[in-house]
Amino acid sequence: MPKNMPTILVVDDTETNIDILVELLGDDYDVMVALDGKSAIEIANEEEVELILLDIMMPDMDGYDTCKILKDKPNTKDIPIIFITAKVDEDSIEKAYVNGGIDYVTKPFKPKELIARIKTQLKLKCLIKHLEYISSHDVLTGIFNRRKFFELGEYRFENQHKNLFAIMIDIDKFKLINDTYGHPLGDDVIRLVTKTITQHLPKESIFGRLGGEEFAILCNASSSEVVFHDVELMRKAIEQLGVVADNHDVVKFTISAGVVKNNTQINTLDGLLKEVDLALYKAKGEGRNRSVIRN
Repeated sequence: MPKNMPTILVVDDTETNIDILVELLGDDYDVMVALDGKSAIEIANEEEVELILLDIMMPDMDGYDTCKILKDKPNTKDIPIIFITAKVDEDSIEKAYVNGGIDYVTKPFKPKELIARIKTQLKLKCLIKHLEYISSHDVLTGIFNRRKFFELGEYRFENQHKNLFAIMIDIDKFKLINDTYGHPLGDDVIRLVTKTITQHLPKESIFGRLGGEEFAILCNASSSEVVFHDVELMRKAIEQLGVVADNHDVVKFTISAGVVKNNTQINTLDGLLKEVDLALYKAKGEGRNRSVIRN
């Protein structure tokens, strides 16, 4: 089965109906099946399902309840659900939409109509996913943008504040690089710095570009020594890099970094970032191309 085939989950307690849908969709989609709502929920939680075709009338748990449960779970709430059912009264149709269905097809369905509706919902999901990406990621580097960094950072600060560290990173004398060699080369430097930092990030870090040549990281770690070690790996790796300019100059660059551990005296994410900004300022004041921990 080609990996680029979207996965559709067919949920129906009648095997004949499943066989029809598998035959209709099998050439273009990776079709998975479930005979009841409970199995459908388990599959949707474990597999990367792109779309669900859901019957309403099933034993134990009907399609309405199945849909509601899927829509209440963070990891399945964005899966589009198309109801396929013999129920055609207005109350049934309304209930399907109220419980989270995105479309409604009555049995016996017209194959071309069903395929068209499936394609429409998959295209719409792809578009929404793309819009969500570009609204939350920095265009130049592909990491989180400032807005998304603060959104995720606020949640991390409120819910995982124990052993939380903030790291602030700045490319040294970046304006001089731009002024001397132009913004296209400056962009190359930013991309290369971002790639290198990413390779040395602590696990489950939130990494964002705050603007220009400034980056921030939030992470949880067992000790200051562990975080400082990772930051020093970043700094030393970047120190070895270079970008070739149009005049064949090899442009070298470095970073400065500040590190701060959250404590009981800090009440907000902004407060934590202000503290780490002071550590970064100290690193620059001491000569740049160095990391400083502020206690």
